[in-house]
Amino acid sequence: MPEAKGGRGAQLKHTGLRPGWTTGACATAATTAAYTALLSGDFPDPVTITLPKGQTPAFALAVEDRAGDTATAGVVKDAGDDPDVTHGALVRATVRVLPPGSGVVFRAGPGVGTVTRPGLPLDVGEPAINPVPRQMIREHVARVAAAHGGSGDVEVTVSIDHGEEIARSTWNPRLGILGGLSVLGTTGIVVPYSCSAWIDSIRRGVDVARAAGRTHVAGCTGSTSEKTVVREHGLPEDALLDMGDFAGAVLKYIRRHPVDRLTICGGFAKLSKLAAGHLDLHSGRSQVDKGFLAELALRGGASPELAAQVATANTGLAALQLCAAADVPLGDLVAQEARDQSLLVLRGAPVAVDVICIDRAGDVVGRSGVRG
Repeated sequence: MPEAKGGRGAQLKHTGLRPGWTTGACATAATTAAYTALLSGDFPDPVTITLPKGQTPAFALAVEDRAGDTATAGVVKDAGDDPDVTHGALVRATVRVLPPGSGVVFRAGPGVGTVTRPGLPLDVGEPAINPVPRQMIREHVARVAAAHGGSGDVEVTVSIDHGEEIARSTWNPRLGILGGLSVLGTTGIVVPYSCSAWIDSIRRGVDVARAAGRTHVAGCTGSTSEKTVVREHGLPEDALLDMGDFAGAVLKYIRRHPVDRLTICGGFAKLSKLAAGHLDLHSGRSQVDKGFLAELALRGGASPELAAQVATANTGLAALQLCAAADVPLGDLVAQEARDQSLLVLRGAPVAVDVICIDRAGDVVGRSGVRG
């Protein structure tokens, strides 16, 4: 298979940085090993799983324990070259057999948080195990059950050693995720971001796209937004720029090396930061400004009461949901402001810009028109 000349994979290779595994991938591996041990009597070590994009990494087990109708396995998280606060954390999964028809039930063990406020992709009271890791775990439980004659009805308790302490250096407490960390990941892979290395890879991505004659490129915040752009515009891989949090790097380089059209696509919360004038979208360097969102909501026809609710919403997603219920097009307004801020950075370069905001599932929740 020929080596990709552009797109996310080529950018990562260009940085020389080593990718790692998400907490969701580690929890899936630990669950797979523990359930296999329950049904077969042996812990697979290493244990191999299949990630959403088809990669099949193997994980060495750091913990193996079986007692009665439960088994526990643990994996040490390797975040690669990313400065991830959970690098080196021990992620455990304890699997217990449940009566037929129970399905897969998730529990938060020590070090994994519980959702206490609305506005997240999980209901209040649920363990902070995000939707994609849950789906990965369910799929691997089903595979193990099919291979070893199990029913697939299990309770999965995920825990992370020292997770409550580690979570104090994250946004979890402010988001109302209490008691520990979230189990995260949409691809299973941690893409490492060294600012200088990744910005250099963005520049190389623009160069590759221009050399290939691409007149329309897209700056995407991650793999979900890449899929959305491909679905919306049918762009080839070498027209996709994985900008991560570095929106400013894309805009400043394209200002000097223009293309006819730039589409920016990303999560609503991240792009609300761009709309507010931030060019670095990392959670540690810029925050969602709910007061700014309230101002936009008022501009879109929101009542003062709704605007006050937006200003105090737990998350950007919660603000978006409040406005959607009242038919206030907050997503479109954010997309339009993000486009206009982008044009300011481009300083009159001959580039037309449009912006697409998506939710965590990749559904479009806001879009701007094209303007140059």
